[in-house]
Amino acid sequence: MTPPVLAELEQNIDALIKRCAQLEAEAKAFREKESAWQQEREQLIEKNQQARIRVEAMITHLKGLSNTEQVAL
Repeated sequence: MTPPVLAELEQNIDALIKRCAQLEAEAKAFREKESAWQQEREQLIEKNQQARIRVEAMITHLKGLSNTEQVAL
């Protein structure tokens, strides 16, 4: 191969190496964001379950009060 062809090939290889490094960095950032979103999702699911339990307890309590009032009448 002639020197200009080798130089061009070397430039192309360097560009590919640089692009590969960029893609690896982007993939790592995406994985980190996905992990953070997954943790946030799990926290929101837990909060939702806790809220549901509290609401069900309030409903049960209110039903108990309503039954107590009916018995008193």
